[in-house]
Amino acid sequence: MSVPITAIAFDLDGTLIDSAAGVALALNAALASVGLAGFELPIVRSWIGDGPDALIQRALAASRLGNAEPAMLAARLREVFDRTTLEDPSAQGEPYPDVTGLLLELSDVYPLAVVTNKPTPLARAVLDAAGLLGHFTTVHGADTAAQRKPSPLLIQQAAQRLDVPTAELLMVGDGPHDLHAARAAGCRAAWASWGYGEAPAVFAADLWRLDAPRVLIARLRPPEMAPRHAPIH
Repeated sequence: MSVPITAIAFDLDGTLIDSAAGVALALNAALASVGLAGFELPIVRSWIGDGPDALIQRALAASRLGNAEPAMLAARLREVFDRTTLEDPSAQGEPYPDVTGLLLELSDVYPLAVVTNKPTPLARAVLDAAGLLGHFTTVHGADTAAQRKPSPLLIQQAAQRLDVPTAELLMVGDGPHDLHAARAAGCRAAWASWGYGEAPAVFAADLWRLDAPRVLIARLRPPEMAPRHAPIH
């Protein structure tokens, strides 16, 4: 008999919110602050998934600066990136179609978490601006490099906070790091096809393909439902 699913964790960028334009806005504002040219949306979208520090490093590398630049420059860019995001988090994007309804329905029966490589303060601000924060019991962002997916640390911390075994958590995300982190943590995963990542080459038995948010409802079975946990703010 398979292990039941008693809680669900969601990635943020490219899974809950179409944030590519907002991320590009913050990145290009940071680059402009030090006299560097910005990048077009398709390029920035391809860099999303590993958090702002990795995003900035990719932008610097593409600007032909890369590792030759001192850490002070990257820190300056990160400061402006964060400030731009927090000054207008609503500009970071809107929920994908049907995501709000999905979370409303799921939060009645499952404790929900966000597990993202975006730092926690930025993640909470963006979720709040998009009207999604209240659906989640807890938000776990990568506030240190060691926490970044594909490390399983954030998933493990979310399971502990939700008071469920890690094996009973379902990780929903659009990128390979989400799926690798879930495997490393020993939990099941679902790939969100509407996001920024490419489809996995192989869909194993413990990996679900979601071609629309509401497909998740169809994949969950009543015996796997858990008591509702009240969201915290």
